[in-house]
Amino acid sequence: MARTGTAGRRVAAGIAVAGIVGLGLLAIPAGAGAAPQLPPVSAEDLVSSVLAAHPGPLNGTVELDNNLGLPALPGIPQAADGTSTARIWTDGTSKARAQVPSGTGERTLVADGTTFWSWNSADKSVTKAPEGNRPATTPEKAATDPAAAATEAIAKLRATSVVSVDGTAEVAGRPAYALVLTPAPTERTLLREVRVAVDSETRMPLQLAVLANGSSDPALQVGFSDITFGPQDASLFTFTPPPGSTVTTPDQTAKPAKPEGPPAGATKPTVVGDGWDTVLVASMPRQDAGAAPRRGSFDLSSLGTPVSGTWGSGRLITTAVAAAIITDDGRIAIGAVPEQVLTAALAK
Repeated sequence: MARTGTAGRRVAAGIAVAGIVGLGLLAIPAGAGAAPQLPPVSAEDLVSSVLAAHPGPLNGTVELDNNLGLPALPGIPQAADGTSTARIWTDGTSKARAQVPSGTGERTLVADGTTFWSWNSADKSVTKAPEGNRPATTPEKAATDPAAAATEAIAKLRATSVVSVDGTAEVAGRPAYALVLTPAPTERTLLREVRVAVDSETRMPLQLAVLANGSSDPALQVGFSDITFGPQDASLFTFTPPPGSTVTTPDQTAKPAKPEGPPAGATKPTVVGDGWDTVLVASMPRQDAGAAPRRGSFDLSSLGTPVSGTWGSGRLITTAVAAAIITDDGRIAIGAVPEQVLTAALAK
């Protein structure tokens, strides 16, 4: 049975958007402010200290400035162009709180050490789950944790980068080093460099920004606009469902489900290449023509441009820092790479 092009695009779109946003969360310019005088540090020592950093309790405001060129999509407001903010608190261990404004209200996420709570003020809904069952990655998490995003980027890209320290800057009221990762000459990527502002005292990343080839302005920037280190009020890490809210709790008496494999007709992503020119290729599940779209999918059939080659045909969707090809036979290839790198990966 042949897959339908529209169905394949709908199912693939969620992965495409998540991948593009994830690839976008790889960088940031050091930020404005007078350059503070700090002791010299080598790039190698700065990277090592970032990867080993444990900044402890803190609170702050995170700002996401997105110029990726993606449209607004249901459930992922952070994917669309524009600026968004969030307020976060953490006790430095397992307890944390995030408040993320939305177009219709606010989402509050609280991890109290044993339970994860998610409150949506728009529909007065609360989800309660054991801490170990909360999603590992969500749009809110990506938009509110610049330190984790920057640390992951450094760990993944350092081996295929020229790493340097490009002076100092004041970021969120803190003196910081500007750590720069530039693709090695052998890398084929749309990105020019990744810049991470590293707190000089705690060595925690404060900002992270993506700069694309041919542009001096960041395509995407996420970081703290203010931050305070130190003990936090313990009451911030407790949550009581507001009166009138609907609480949903997963069935804890059910037998643990077997780990989910890919849906019928789908495959786990294949990684082609490494470092800056990594491409993820996956086959999407079959869906009959006329069937309702799967939950969490989006129809991107009107986006992008038609492309074809020995690998087949489909649509190319590009942003300043990433590209994806969604094929008519239900495959997807995505990476921070030019079109020819995607087509080469699809042809393998």
